[in-house]
Amino acid sequence: MSDKLTVVDNKERHRYEAHLGDVLAGVLTYTLEDGVLILPHTGVEPRYEGRGIGGLLAETALDDARERGLKVAPWCPFIAAYIEKNPDYADLVATSA
Repeated sequence: MSDKLTVVDNKERHRYEAHLGDVLAGVLTYTLEDGVLILPHTGVEPRYEGRGIGGLLAETALDDARERGLKVAPWCPFIAAYIEKNPDYADLVATSA
């Protein structure tokens, strides 16, 4: 049986959550400060690694930031690498003053 993978923004917990069926498979935490979505950590449960869950979390958060007119601070090395591999998101990166 193949469970559906979905990502939701759990605003109360300040994280995007990837669910495989009804199981929490991964999270991308964030804080929002002055129009910048700070992305400090992405984690995928070890038994679900290698299924593209981290990439889907990254894509969802970055697309959401673009839709909301926000910049991003990719503190998480995974997110920084994802943006480097997907330069269409490079314009979202906040520049330091």
